[in-house]
Amino acid sequence: MLRIFYGILFLGAGVMHFVNERAFMSIIPKAWPFKRFMVQVSGVIEIVYGTLLLLNRGTRFVKRTGPAFLLAVFPANINMALKPSRIGGKTIPNWVTWLRLPLQWVLIKGIKKI
Repeated sequence: MLRIFYGILFLGAGVMHFVNERAFMSIIPKAWPFKRFMVQVSGVIEIVYGTLLLLNRGTRFVKRTGPAFLLAVFPANINMALKPSRIGGKTIPNWVTWLRLPLQWVLIKGIKKI
């Protein structure tokens, strides 16, 4: 069940990187270069993770590399909390962006239990 949850989560997030690319680019710290490339690469990684998990293939790979990936995207989550932006034409409530930070650690811990 946890594997399916993570599969849906990763696949959905990965697809959204391409559906709403500008929104994902907006949460990357301003000083970082190649924002579009980073959004696309992270989207592909999430789509691959989600697909592997939903097909029950490569679970060991996702368990090993997933925590590092989630840690790598954490600076964007911090930036989003510090400088809220509009996503999909809507401003995300500040409390949601701050709540997302500890949730990232829960996801990192949980991925090891898939």
